[in-house]
Amino acid sequence: MQISLIFADLNKRRDKVIRMKRFIRKNILDLEPYSTARDDFQGTGISVWLDANESPYNNGANRYPDPHQKELKQRVSDLMGIAPDSIFIGGAGSDEAIDVAFRIFCEPGADNAVAIAPSYGVYKVAAAINNVELREVLLNNDFSLPVNRILEATDSHTKIIWICSPNNPTGNAFPKEDIRELANRFNGIVVVDEAYADFSEMGSMLAELKDMPNLIVLRTFSKAWGMAGLRAGMAFASPEIIGYFDRVKYPYNMSSLVQEELMRRIDQRTGNQIGEIISERKKMEESLKEASCVKNIYPSDANFLLVKVTDADAIYDYLVQNGIIVRNRSRMPLCDNTLRITIGTPEENDRTISLLQKYKN
Repeated sequence: MQISLIFADLNKRRDKVIRMKRFIRKNILDLEPYSTARDDFQGTGISVWLDANESPYNNGANRYPDPHQKELKQRVSDLMGIAPDSIFIGGAGSDEAIDVAFRIFCEPGADNAVAIAPSYGVYKVAAAINNVELREVLLNNDFSLPVNRILEATDSHTKIIWICSPNNPTGNAFPKEDIRELANRFNGIVVVDEAYADFSEMGSMLAELKDMPNLIVLRTFSKAWGMAGLRAGMAFASPEIIGYFDRVKYPYNMSSLVQEELMRRIDQRTGNQIGEIISERKKMEESLKEASCVKNIYPSDANFLLVKVTDADAIYDYLVQNGIIVRNRSRMPLCDNTLRITIGTPEENDRTISLLQKYKN
């Protein structure tokens, strides 16, 4: 009985994987990825490399980097509990993975994608670059996820649904059951951008990958890991999807220097810093309630607060004049007169709180 159930699950997953190929552009299915001579001769005892027209003079950067980031992927695998063949690592934070997803699944000028609004602006930029229509669906007034309206916005040419959770700029994470419902009901790819997940108690969708072949989860080294300057991000998905990511990306998309620095820093635990940011977030939320210019502070699962104020433009200028820059989000849907304030060090937060408490309309 147990064996028959196992085979039933395997057959169900196989059928989902086969159906998923219908979402991939034909030219990507037929694409022969770029390969190097070294792909065939790793670990074979070769010590003289005259295949890639590199400089032979060792200066620490004269050789091309590992295009597959094998050591880095293994390190990420050990930390995240995800198999290396389910991991893509790209440059430009998560932005390369966002662009590659459009290139894999969306036929330019024909297909479309759906995203929530307000949300991370790069989805719209990447869609425009790839000549893909992006249909934006407003969040509910309480910033909750409108599952039915998102699905109603799709059609037979919708290939991707983008969900940022915790969302930027609203700060809230969406219940996992809502995202599961989207993935189960949508006949396409659901991408969950979890750039801020380390600051949330809502949990991650990573554990759902084994049961949802149409799910992609994005993470980044920029936020909780504290390595924004290295510009590196991750995508986690089924081995089949990651195989297409590896086909489509450019061969040497991450320098050896960045790979080495990531591996040097990746084991440095940031738990204390994450804990302090969460604590400071709570402190700032309570303290800003005393500022007369603050009308509302939205609940946050991220490393920032979205704050509704009396006059966002004037208060933004006031903070800039006092040496503090925040993000004015007032032009975004549902975000009238709001500022997005990143949680800084305790000293930076205290200074910001003091200025806002002193501000007079």
